[in-house]
Amino acid sequence: MTPTTCDFPGARLVPSPNHGERAGGRKPDMILLHYTGMETAVSALDWLCREESQVSSHYFIHEDGRVDQLVAEERRAWHAGKSFWKGETDINSCSIGIEIANAGHPGGLPEFPEAQIEAVVELCRDCGRRWSIAPERVLGHSDVAPIRKVDPGEKFPWDVLHAKGVGHWVEPTPVGGGRFFQRGDRGQPVEAIQSLLSLYGYGIEVTGDFCEKTEGAVAAFQRHFRQARVDGIADVSTIDTLHRLLSALPNLSV
Repeated sequence: MTPTTCDFPGARLVPSPNHGERAGGRKPDMILLHYTGMETAVSALDWLCREESQVSSHYFIHEDGRVDQLVAEERRAWHAGKSFWKGETDINSCSIGIEIANAGHPGGLPEFPEAQIEAVVELCRDCGRRWSIAPERVLGHSDVAPIRKVDPGEKFPWDVLHAKGVGHWVEPTPVGGGRFFQRGDRGQPVEAIQSLLSLYGYGIEVTGDFCEKTEGAVAAFQRHFRQARVDGIADVSTIDTLHRLLSALPNLSV
């Protein structure tokens, strides 16, 4: 099923063959943001529209703010891969995937142009309104696939999006001193950190062992919410920022 019109009025139709049915008739309740991680937008868009790639997204946003729609929103685009959020493992069936043209970490993590971020905001607002997507369900690929994915990266301006009505955010606690927890640590404080990360949505077991997966989840959290230092170490800044994000969620007390 190839879309004949765009769901987002400002988009250009550039169909990709890589999509299917949303499992169980699911409707999207999440927006997942990616960077392309390729040298040029042209090559990235070409790859997303090739059947052999077996990957796609619903939307593609160029550096100058132009928006292309590759897959109809009612369809399941193939962008998340193996992923997890709040108990959900089929992220493709419950999300709208947006690829943002940016060379990413392989290309030195360049800044995102203002026109491109404005387009991201406008598109996310439009999708959010039409599908009633909660702010805390606007996430990065690295949130749902820690360690495996690092996009859209620590330079992505989540604070700017939030200021314009997109996503969940609190001003991060400044990096400073104090007690911290890292790989190899064990005990009740580690259990508490794992519990908070799990409660927010990250795919992590509460074991009390600060293992590789815990380090990866902490780094993913930092990459989104405490970008000043992404090191996978649960310091006071990271833990306090996480606690305040949870406290800011509706109908959730921590």
